[in-house]
Amino acid sequence: MEKKGHILDNKGIHRALIRIAHEILEKNRGSEGLALVGIRTGGVFLAQRIAGIISEIEKAEVPVGIVDITLYRDDLTIGTNQPVLRGTDIPFNVDGGKIVIVDDVLYTGRTVRAAIDAVMEFGRPMMIQLAVLIDRGHRELPIRADYVGKNVSTSRKESVNVRLVEKDGVDEVTVAEIQKAEG
Repeated sequence: MEKKGHILDNKGIHRALIRIAHEILEKNRGSEGLALVGIRTGGVFLAQRIAGIISEIEKAEVPVGIVDITLYRDDLTIGTNQPVLRGTDIPFNVDGGKIVIVDDVLYTGRTVRAAIDAVMEFGRPMMIQLAVLIDRGHRELPIRADYVGKNVSTSRKESVNVRLVEKDGVDEVTVAEIQKAEG
């Protein structure tokens, strides 16, 4: 089991994304018909980075879309707060394409299921694949990633925190005990 604390730094994240980009290209035999869809928020930044790496390797642009899974979640009725919609933007035709959904952490699989539902609203891709920076286990649905930056064993009492420079000013992945609220 990984030690708690610091799991990846900026160099580790960059290496993981380069490896994922190469694996995507290998499995799909290049970038033709390929598009990436990042799950808000962290998945969007990672999808943009992977697209940039693929562009450098292939000398071809790979389109990047954004999916907001809020309305596709299966737990909307559990909380009393109104969901905040930030919008989905898939500016390309998904029909017949090879779509790679990108997220920062794969946990229960529920977010990915919601993202698949959201993408399918835009058409029928030839295939949908999944790339994640961190796979922490604890699946509740039969979903697995095709591309994984790092597998990290965690307990349900821990949280995996991905901080990215685009949002947080630093690239790092940490694991910490979930602090219970007092009261």
